[in-house]
Amino acid sequence: MSDLPPRDPNESDPFEEIVEAETTSDPDLAVIEAGSRTLRTQGGPPQADVPARPADPQVDQALREVEAELATRWGETKLEPSVSRIAALMDVLGEPQRSYPSIHITGTNGKTSTARMVEALLGAFELRTGRYTSPHVQSITERVSLDGAPVSAERFIETYQDIKPYLEMVDASQEYRLSFFEVLTGMAYAAFADAPVDVAVVEVGMGGSWDATNVIDGDVAVVTPIDLDHTDRLGGTPGEIAEEKAGIIKQDATVILAQQPVDAAQVLLKKAVEVDATVAREGLEFGVVSRQIAVGGQLLTLRGLGGEYDNVYLPLHGPYQAHNAAVALAAVEAFFGVGSQRPEPLDAETVRKAFASVSSPGRLEVVRRSPTVVLDAAHNPAGARATAEAVSEAFDFSRLIGVVGASADKNVRGLLEAFEPVFAEVVVTQNSSHRAMDADELAAIAVEVFGEERVQVEPRLPDALEAAITLAEEEGEYAGAGVLVTGSVITVGEARLLLGKG
Repeated sequence: MSDLPPRDPNESDPFEEIVEAETTSDPDLAVIEAGSRTLRTQGGPPQADVPARPADPQVDQALREVEAELATRWGETKLEPSVSRIAALMDVLGEPQRSYPSIHITGTNGKTSTARMVEALLGAFELRTGRYTSPHVQSITERVSLDGAPVSAERFIETYQDIKPYLEMVDASQEYRLSFFEVLTGMAYAAFADAPVDVAVVEVGMGGSWDATNVIDGDVAVVTPIDLDHTDRLGGTPGEIAEEKAGIIKQDATVILAQQPVDAAQVLLKKAVEVDATVAREGLEFGVVSRQIAVGGQLLTLRGLGGEYDNVYLPLHGPYQAHNAAVALAAVEAFFGVGSQRPEPLDAETVRKAFASVSSPGRLEVVRRSPTVVLDAAHNPAGARATAEAVSEAFDFSRLIGVVGASADKNVRGLLEAFEPVFAEVVVTQNSSHRAMDADELAAIAVEVFGEERVQVEPRLPDALEAAITLAEEEGEYAGAGVLVTGSVITVGEARLLLGKG
C-alpha cells in the first residue's frame, strides 16, 4: 500500500498546476519543475550534468523568459527541410562554426552517449570541448556544454541575448522564421566560438543533409547504427534514411561507421567515395574485442585504428554502449590522425581514465534502490530492443515492471513488442508534452501486446511510478524486482525529477 496520504479531491494538485503552466507556455520544452507528492524513497543528490532550475529567482525568471520566447518558434517536430535560414544566421554572425574543427555525429540510436564519450576522450587529452546534443533530459541548458559540463543558466541567457538582434534580422529576411532548433544551434555555435573551444562535438537533430547542424564541415563524420525512426520524414528503409544521414559526410573527411544494415552501408560508402572521404568500419578497422560485465558497468578491450586498448572500464550498461565506445574511440583517433598521420595509438591510460568518467543520464540510469528504479530514454523499436537486452544482462531482476509513456508519432506497438519479453507487467502513462500519446490509447495497444491482465493504466506519471513501485514491492524487500521507466526522453526527464534527481 502507498505511504502517501490520501488527497482531498477538492484540493488543487501542484503537479498538475505545474504541468498546465509549462504546457501552456512551452509545450516543446515542458519539464516538470517539482513533484506534486513525495514518493516514498527519494533518489540521491542531483547529478552535476543534469542541472536543476537556477537557485537565483532573477536568473530563473530570465531563463523562463528565454524559454518562452523560444517556444513561440516552430518546435522540433515541425520542419521545413532546408539549411537556408541557419546559413543566413551564420552569415550575419560571422560564420562562428568555422572557427574550430568539429566531429559531427548522426545515426538513429546512440548519438548522445557517443557524443558524451567523444567529449570525455577529447577532454582527457586536454582539449577544450564544446558539445551540442538533443533533446534534453530536464533542462534546456544541457544541450550546450563547455568543458564537459552544461553551460550555466547565466551564460545561456547571455548567449541568447547576444544573438537575438541577429535572429530578428534573419526572421525578417526569410519566408519562415528560424525554428526553435535552428536558434539553439546558432546559440551553440556562437557559444563555442566565444569560449573559444578547441573542438566541437555536434549531434545531428534529425537526418543530416538538411539538419540545422549541417552548416559545419566536420573533420570527422560519425554514423551510429541506422534503423527505422522518423520514417515520415527520412524514408521507410535504412537505405533511404542513410541517404539523408550521409549528408554530413564532407569532402576529404574521415567517416567512422558503426555496424550498419547492408543497404544503409552501401549508401554511406558510396557517398564517402564521391567526396574522397576515408572510411573506418566497425568490425573491420575497429571494434569491440571483448567485454565483461563489471560492477556498475562493463570491462572492455577495444581495437582502435592504432591498436588495442585493454582494461577499459565503462560505467554504462549494455552491449550497445560497448559498441558506442568503440565508435567514439575511433572518432577521436581519427581526429588526432591515428592510423594516418601518426602510427602510434593514443595513450592507453588516458583513454581508460576518460571512459571511466563517462555518464549518460537517462540511459539505463539507476535513480533509486529497494526497489531499483532504472530510467532509459528508448523511444523506438531498435532502441527498445537494445535496452531490453541490456537490462536483462546488467540487472538480475526476478521481476521487471515497466512504466511506459510514449509520443504519439512513434512506432509505439514496435516499442511495446520489444519490451514484452522482459516486462512482467506494464503501467502505461503519459508525460506533459503535447506530443504524448493519450494513456488510454497507449493502453489499448498495450493490451493487444501484453494481454489485459498485465496492463495497468495511470494517466498521471506520479501515480504510474507509485503503482509500479508498489507492484515491484509485492514480492518482498529482498525479492529483486525492479522498475524500468521508458518510452520517451520527456517521460524519463519528468520521472527523474519526481524521483529527486534534479
